[in-house]
This record gives sequence, C-alpha cells and structure tokens, in this order.
Amino acid sequence: MTARIYQPPKSSMTSGMGKSKIWLLDFVHDGPKPVDPLMGWTGSTDTSQQVRLSFPSKEAAMDYAARHGIAATLEEPRKRKHRPRGYGDNFSTARRIPWSH
Repeated sequence: MTARIYQPPKSSMTSGMGKSKIWLLDFVHDGPKPVDPLMGWTGSTDTSQQVRLSFPSKEAAMDYAARHGIAATLEEPRKRKHRPRGYGDNFSTARRIPWSH
C-alpha cells in the first residue's frame, strides 16, 4: 500500500489561503479498477483510497506513515509568487497594456 503526502493548493474560487496550511495523506490505488459489464461503472473492493488523513505538519504525516509501515512519497508544495499591487496601479503610466473600457 502506497500513499502520497502533500499540501493542498489554495482554492481557485477564493482569494484566501484557508485550508491550505494542513498536510494530507492520501492512499494511492495501484492496480486498474474493474468495470461493471452491465452499467459500465468502475468499482473497487479497496476502501483505503477513500481515506484522506490530515496532519498539522509535514513531519507529523511522515511519522504516521513510518509508524504504520506505509510507503509514502512526499510532494513539496510549489510556492507562488505574490506581487502586491494596489488600485492605483490600474492607472499607472508605466502599464504595459493600455487600460480602457
């Protein structure tokens, strides 16, 4: 059983960074999922892929995986570049693209 440990990105629907400070441990399904011949739905008897554990830090998630013998891969988060801008920058004379309605 393998798992991946990662920090979720911020929601694209909001400008805030809520729920992006935690670390998640998701179990990865190794094999193909069987397809039901009648309905065409995919199914599985492996319920571990439905489990998502959250941790306050990366070290806590790695310790949990080590204690329980879970082979985990760590995905470091990519830091985004934040350029603070103000409303007055919309009317700057140094704008690259002219702004008009």
